[in-house]
Formats: sequence, C-alpha cells, structure tokens
Amino acid sequence: MTDTYDVATARAWEAVGGAADLAAGVSYRGAGDVLPAVLPVRALARATVGACSLAAAELLAVRGGVPVPRVRVEEGAVATAFTSERHLAVEGRVSDPFAPLSGFWRTADGWVRTHANYPHHRARLLSALGVGGAEPVERFAGAVAELGAREVQERVYAAGGLAVAVASGPVPGGLPLAEVEVADGVGVRRLAPAALPAAGVRVLDLTRVIAGPVATRTLALLGADVLRVDPPGLAEDARSHIDTGQGKRSTVLDLDSAEGREALWALLESADVVVAGYRPGALERRGLVAEELVARCPGLVVARLCAWGWSGPWAGRRGFDSLVQAACGIAAVEGGPGGRPGVLPAQALDHGTGYLMAAGVLRALTDRQDDGRGRLLRFSLAGTAHWLLHGIAPVRAGSGGYEVADWLAEASSPYGRLRYALPPLGYAGVPVDWAAPCRRWGGDPAVWL
Repeated sequence: MTDTYDVATARAWEAVGGAADLAAGVSYRGAGDVLPAVLPVRALARATVGACSLAAAELLAVRGGVPVPRVRVEEGAVATAFTSERHLAVEGRVSDPFAPLSGFWRTADGWVRTHANYPHHRARLLSALGVGGAEPVERFAGAVAELGAREVQERVYAAGGLAVAVASGPVPGGLPLAEVEVADGVGVRRLAPAALPAAGVRVLDLTRVIAGPVATRTLALLGADVLRVDPPGLAEDARSHIDTGQGKRSTVLDLDSAEGREALWALLESADVVVAGYRPGALERRGLVAEELVARCPGLVVARLCAWGWSGPWAGRRGFDSLVQAACGIAAVEGGPGGRPGVLPAQALDHGTGYLMAAGVLRALTDRQDDGRGRLLRFSLAGTAHWLLHGIAPVRAGSGGYEVADWLAEASSPYGRLRYALPPLGYAGVPVDWAAPCRRWGGDPAVWL
C-alpha cells in the first residue's frame, strides 16, 4: 500500500526552505505498525527521510535540467535505519549501544537520566557523586537516591559529565525545527550534471555520535566526498564509527595547534559544505565562527547541530538524544507503570535530525545553483523533540509486513565482516547501498580526493 504525503512531510520540507508544491510528490509504502510509541515516531521518521529523499531528487534534477524524479519511501527501510546501531553486527557480534551507567536512576524526588558511554563521561559522572570502588553501578544508584534530581543534574554538569532531571511532562515548545540564513557573498562554484545528486561535493564532517554522522553518511551515499575530522586523543566509539562511517574518509587534526588549523583552512578553501555537531562555542574557541567561514569562503554551506537550541541557559551544555528525551518530557509521555520514565523505540531525535540536516544541505546546494550564495543552517535535537511533542499528528499504519532482514546487508571492512542497515532514501535511481563500508578511524590524509 502506498500513502500520499502528510502534513509532517510538508512541514519538514518547508523547514529547510523547500517549495510547498513539491512535497505533494512524496509517497510512502507502509510496513505495518513499525516504531510503535505513544508519540508519532513513525510519522517523524518517514517525514524526515521523505524530505531528505525529495531534496536529493530536486538537486539531481536541477543539476541536470530534468524533471524531479519520483519519490517513494519504504517505511520498513526507515524503521531499520532509525535503529541502525542495534542491527550492527561485527563478525557476528552485537552489543547494547548503552553502557551500564547510561540510563534512568531514581532520586530522592524523581528521576535522572545519565549518559556515560564514553570513558571520560563515565569518570566524570562517578567523580561528581564521589563514587569509586569495585561496584560503581550499585554505589552510584545509592548515591543518586539520596539526592534531588536537580542537584544530581547540576553536580554532574559542574564536573563535566552528563545527567539531566527527567521532566514530569511535556515542556513547552517554541524552538524552530530548522533555521536557514542566506549568506552575503557570491561564490563561483556550480555543480555540473551528474549521476548522483551530491557527486563532486566536498563535505567537511566535524561531527560525532549519531545525528551529524547520519547526515554526512547520507551525503556520502549521494556521491559527496566526505572527510570526517576528529581531534587526536579522543577516538570515536568504534561501533558508532562503523555504523555511521560508510562511504566516508576519516582523518585526525589537532585544531588546538597552528599546524592543525592551517590544514583545516586548506580544506575549507575548496570545500562546499561544513557539517558541525559540536556544542555552541566549542569551534568558535578555535577560530571557526560560522559567519566568518561563509564570508571568507563565498558559496560555502555551513550546517550546525546542537542538543539544546542555540540560545538560552542550556545552549552551551553537552547533550545526547536520550538526555533530550528526558528533559523535554518525552520520557514522561512514554513512561510505564509506577511512573518509571520510558524511551522512544529508536533514538529518533538523532536520526530524524540527521536526515533533516542532510535535506537542508541538499536544499542549500540547490539554491546555490541559482544564486551562488552560501547558507548558514542550524538544527537542534531539542527543536526536533518539540516538533515530535507538539507539531506532528499520528498517521495511519500502512498495510503490509515488516521483515528487518529485507533491509540489512553484509560487507567486509577493516573491522571485520559487518551486518548493517541499508540506507532508507527513496527516489527513482537512488543508490541502494554505500559505495564502501567505513574506513579505519583517523587513517586517511587531510586532503580532498
């Protein structure tokens, strides 16, 4: 069964600057009640993938002077891609994406949600509560139970860790789903006709974990030369890198050194796109101010992502999908018996924002074909959360079944034999898989192909 587009698709499309009439051409093939939840997660997931698919089809058409290809998205592919980290198997081995200290903990007056997947975050979390010894999980639970949720939150934040008090219900909305600002300078670069929408596009990937890497993984699928840059001494989690590194190259640059900054500027001078996923202020401290980038490099598209929005007291705080779910009220809405907080069936804020970011970049490149101007794009996990809570109506589940195996593939990689989720984009002629699996983290030179 094929469904026509819904309001969520049109909203996602218009948020990244798309013309409203084009959204009517997006359709979906149902796979039953996938991504079941109290909140309309399936509607969000398919809308962001649908908008991204349409943006890819539009850019392909503009580059070639041809009609926009038909867009139809498979909901089974969407559901699998939105849970890609759970389906990843390396040499037949799967693992829980969350560490033992990442989760919900009862406090003296409610609940907190913690995130401790990275070793340095785990160490800071334990230090903040004065926990050590051989059984940190049990000791940590006991320490948290004696304090109020807000006190735990602020203690951990002051120590550089990650914990948020769980909201008792949905918090008010108001954050934008996306922000698009047209730059002043006019560049000379235009994209010639090509078989793939992003062929020849150079993307500098300054992101980590899920949302940003999903966006750049999608651009790599569509033909872009994506070079991910990470700092030395802070390796990405291996499974996250494998899951979101398909089609990309990976290098290491120390942006705290003059040599590293010089190498980065050499890349920027001929880049088309910068995708940055560090919290506000992190790149600015290293001389990478978005407005200055587009002024110095006319025609450059800069897409930025943060957790909590671009203004307000939490703008500079670290954050992850699970923490935003907790603080924005999603955990309360999805809660279970006894008031225990719940979670969405996928890290949908991460994945949905990732596809929305990719759509925004593709749309910016389409508009650049006409006016030569770069764009400044801003997204946040909290903005996507508020859209899910306040701006999306549920859609009827389409008929048909869902077999996850239909949307999985296998390939050899530097890390061994992989099983992974296939990309969910759907337009006539879209690649069904990435050109190559992930490469070794940090193993490539800092140059364009």
